[in-house]
Amino acid sequence: MPLTGRAALLAAAGSLPVGVLAPSWAGMLAVNAPLSLAILCDYALAAPVRSLGFTRSGDTSVRLGDSASVQLTVTNSSRRRLRAELRDAWSPSSGASVAETGASRQSVSVAAGEARRLTMLLRPTRRGDRVPDRVTVRSSGPLGLVSRQGYHRVPWSVRVFPPFSSRKHLPSRLARLRDLDGRTSTLSRGQGTEFDSLRPYVPGDDTRSIDWRATARQTAVAVRTWRPERDRHILIVLDTGRTSAGRVGDVPRLDAAMDAALLLTALAGRAGDQVNLLAYDRQVRAQVRATGTGALGKVVDAMATLEPELVETDPRGMSTAALAAAPKRSLIVLLTTLDGAPTEEGLLTVLPQLTRRHTVIVAAVADPRVEEMARRRGSAEAVYEAAAAIRTQTQRLLISERLQRHGAVVVDALPESLAPALADVYLALKAAGRL
Repeated sequence: MPLTGRAALLAAAGSLPVGVLAPSWAGMLAVNAPLSLAILCDYALAAPVRSLGFTRSGDTSVRLGDSASVQLTVTNSSRRRLRAELRDAWSPSSGASVAETGASRQSVSVAAGEARRLTMLLRPTRRGDRVPDRVTVRSSGPLGLVSRQGYHRVPWSVRVFPPFSSRKHLPSRLARLRDLDGRTSTLSRGQGTEFDSLRPYVPGDDTRSIDWRATARQTAVAVRTWRPERDRHILIVLDTGRTSAGRVGDVPRLDAAMDAALLLTALAGRAGDQVNLLAYDRQVRAQVRATGTGALGKVVDAMATLEPELVETDPRGMSTAALAAAPKRSLIVLLTTLDGAPTEEGLLTVLPQLTRRHTVIVAAVADPRVEEMARRRGSAEAVYEAAAAIRTQTQRLLISERLQRHGAVVVDALPESLAPALADVYLALKAAGRL
């Protein structure tokens, strides 16, 4: 039964004259007895907290960086009007606030037998499932002297998906894909490795594309047309070990790798290829088996709860899991690191068994801070920093060359450039028929 500031103010206002003019027990009793009676009456007239009903509705998912609204409905089933201060507590990373005021608390007044809907605005700062803690209610009486306080558990969950900021590059890559497929209004016909159809010969066509058997069966010269490979298998492997927790720019390496994986998934799904996902460090953290355009939604949902694990990635376990997830010839995209020790002692030892059966792309996020340090001059400290940065870049270049000698295609780019660079490599391999 918490007392309000008004009760304390009335007690002080009544006790001060008595203490100065006629200090006695009788005087104190004359002041505090009516005040105590008023407090008891106010407590009795306050709406009970336990009988309140709460339900939730609203958004259940949101992209990181966007806002979601969750409605909390308060039902007053008692016979007294509810005058209360309410706090709907969420985790700090939820960024929850009352939609009308922007504060974390709100004063509510609900008549007997009625309900009121409150809207909470969520602006999450992290991926994953954001859940509320409790709804705390402090119900006051009509005199405002005392309150009844309690809390209710009202379950709800809002899943925060990766932001997919690289989707701005998707239209241009889809246009290039249509060029490869020969469906654009340009004069050039797409090239590929799968037979598409026959058409009449026109001057300027490659004579190697003439189908002599079809020509013999008709009066006109027939030419084969080709299209890019379809229905190919793509496995995206996310390294969720300790190196993925390092921050590059404003985001962890894992988040930048996810963004690149999402763009590749969207592009490959439009191209008619089958896209699977595997997240691994020392065990499988997430696995998605999907095909076509429906793969993107499943991949996004699986990535929402992924977090870097502060353990060293097991390269042999990752290779075994990748081979099990890709029994047919596939394009395996490893989103990992090019740091010295983890790559030399890990990936390089298992890469040959992957490239023996599959086409492998190794994609890594470069640190823009290293690029900036390599350009610095002007002081002794800056020169030492530049030397260290250039040494790091040289080491990454040597590792990239070793990976290429083992048959892998290497993509090493800054966070904002990794996604389009990986998409370009995928389109180049598709055009060359190497999938």
